[in-house]
Amino acid sequence: MRTEPKLTRLDRVFARLDREPERPAHLDVPKMSRHRIVLLAATLAFYGAIVWAVIITSWLVRLDWQVMFFRPYQQWSEIHWFVDYYVVLGQRGPTAVMVAAWLGWRSWRQHTLRPLLALGVSLLLLNITVGAAKYGMGRLGPHYATVIGSNEMWRGGDIFPSGHTANAVVTWGILAYMASTPRARRWLSAVSAVTSLGVGMATVYLGTHWLSDVLLGWVAGLLILLALPWFEPLIARSEARIFDLRDRLRARRSRTASAAVPVGAPHVVVTPLPADRDDVAAGSPRAPVYLAPGPHTARSERTPTSPTGSRRPPHAERHPRGSASSARPLTGG
Repeated sequence: MRTEPKLTRLDRVFARLDREPERPAHLDVPKMSRHRIVLLAATLAFYGAIVWAVIITSWLVRLDWQVMFFRPYQQWSEIHWFVDYYVVLGQRGPTAVMVAAWLGWRSWRQHTLRPLLALGVSLLLLNITVGAAKYGMGRLGPHYATVIGSNEMWRGGDIFPSGHTANAVVTWGILAYMASTPRARRWLSAVSAVTSLGVGMATVYLGTHWLSDVLLGWVAGLLILLALPWFEPLIARSEARIFDLRDRLRARRSRTASAAVPVGAPHVVVTPLPADRDDVAAGSPRAPVYLAPGPHTARSERTPTSPTGSRRPPHAERHPRGSASSARPLTGG
């Protein structure tokens, strides 16, 4: 009895990678539901509350100074090397390359540009919103603070909100946003939340950001993910235009290639082998038949390829079949 070999998990992964790319029948595109709008409004209100608490130099600013004077990088110096590497998960360049590689593979597998376009739109929104807030409020970081207990606002800085934290929320959160199943979306949401939380606390540990910078960075990144469904129609139109441009370029290239073929060049016709031929060896190719250009002529008008009559050469001793042959003389030896 023949049994099929049992595939391991790695074998199943490679078998799935070897399949031809195919576009899913249904792409789950998040929509701007009423629940999402309420959550977006609450997050925006929390954003404004953090900014107002820093402007009026409230308890949040006092907490910032207490954490700064605690100097976590000196209290737990043994983990400094790990935090230096971990904070890279919030840098724009490395994270964008890693996430773009994964989403690019998904775009190729699904025959859609939506994953890459969604990443591009989210990063563009991140640069505009967070960049404008940074330079608009101009807050100085802990290492450059001038007056103890002040909010250090409008002094030419660029650390409020935290760009590392907001970038971690957006770049890792876009994986959960693009998940194809609810279960995968829940798991990726938890992973991105833990990653962005760790990146924010790493910047506080290193002393490059106030604690309020990190809070505002989390909220700023979440606002972009919540508002992203509003840009789905723009992403769909951009994808359609890119595919239309690709089809026009392919059609133009094919017309150019067909125009480059000479008019009088012979056409090659390859006749396939019949399936029920036993006298032809299996796998042996059939020689191509060259058809000369020109009008088709009837068989009666064509020049015969062989002379009429018998194809056997004349011979003196040959007689027609059925006639008596002359007796040969017997010779003794």
